Amino acid sequence: MKPQITTLHSLAGLRSALRRLAHRAGLPVELRYRLALSAARVAGAELTAGRPVLLETVPPQPAGGADGRLTVRLHLPHAPRRPSLEGLPLPAERLPGTAAVWRVPAPVPPATDAGGDNPPGLVELLEEELSAAVDRMDALSEDHQRLKHELAETNSGVLALYVQLEERDEQLRQAHGRILRQLEDALRPPPVRVPGLEMAVHYEPAEKHAPTGGDLYDWFVLPDGTVHITVVDALGHGLTSTRSALNVTHAVRTLALEGHPLESIVARTDEVLATFDHELMATVQLVRLDPDSGELVLANGSHPPALLVREDGESRLLEVRGRGIGFPLPGSERLLRDRLGPGDLLVLYTDGLTESRRDPREGEQRLARAARRHRNRPIEEVPAAIADDMHTVILHPDDTVALTVRRVRG
Repeated sequence: MKPQITTLHSLAGLRSALRRLAHRAGLPVELRYRLALSAARVAGAELTAGRPVLLETVPPQPAGGADGRLTVRLHLPHAPRRPSLEGLPLPAERLPGTAAVWRVPAPVPPATDAGGDNPPGLVELLEEELSAAVDRMDALSEDHQRLKHELAETNSGVLALYVQLEERDEQLRQAHGRILRQLEDALRPPPVRVPGLEMAVHYEPAEKHAPTGGDLYDWFVLPDGTVHITVVDALGHGLTSTRSALNVTHAVRTLALEGHPLESIVARTDEVLATFDHELMATVQLVRLDPDSGELVLANGSHPPALLVREDGESRLLEVRGRGIGFPLPGSERLLRDRLGPGDLLVLYTDGLTESRRDPREGEQRLARAARRHRNRPIEEVPAAIADDMHTVILHPDDTVALTVRRVRG
């Protein structure tokens, strides 16, 4: 088959193209995400700088072909220097100039469509990768437990074996953390780039060695040009709550793109998810923002109120009553409407930001002071700066999302 060459302008586009390509070629899930992560690391600096890269792919030959390998070449035509290929999740061969190549054994020939008539979407591929990571973590955890049991039964050399076990345990924790952070990054969308708005987000897990949780967000542009933002806090910690939060963000995105009224989406999401997740409980906040006029509309389901900080430093909480997913009588009781003026800052967050000292009202007051203090910093610094101020004392550790939107002058 002839090589296929695609010009790519974003990391998201590169990851998506490679995941779909690897799925069609029948690559195992682990090889698929290693390939996507490796290519993103090689091309990251170029795409972040706004310089396009070329993705050249040669599918594996049909049965009887020469090599049975999927060949992926990544060309960086505008790179000022050769990219580093050290420490990639999937090692690459260096080509002359600023190019790299991966040759990956592909068990399924092109004549067999791994996706059938309904190939999975990107979210399904990401969930499949997350599931594979969970399975791998469970297997490693079982191995860890087996070693601990052997240690308990050992009568000699206990200290030496214990030291070895602790070293292995730390290696496993670090490996788990790296895999989960990479998958978490893939599941957390980058800020929407639209004229007139600046956006940034900061995520902080309750436990550094377990960086997944139920605090999640989603933001995208609707067909009419307005920006939709979802902030979710699912009950619990770890992978189970991450899965629940993903279910909520996916359902909300689907309903929003189908054109359901904003005031109905919280209740409708509960109705959709209740059929297959009876244990799910989550708070949710929905925001619509018109980049041109600054018109702001909020719906809420048991979530902490948004904070609006005006350009002159005046601030107030945008409180909307409602009940969350899995709560009795779920739904937003009304919509709150306001307007974001030039220089105004909107802060959306989960309760881990304001309840670290167990007093939510005191936390809201400290949040207002922190947001006023940092409102004029570069937008990419604002969420983390606010979180640093809020977490000087932590009596109640919890996953935290801090998301900021600032309207800029045209």
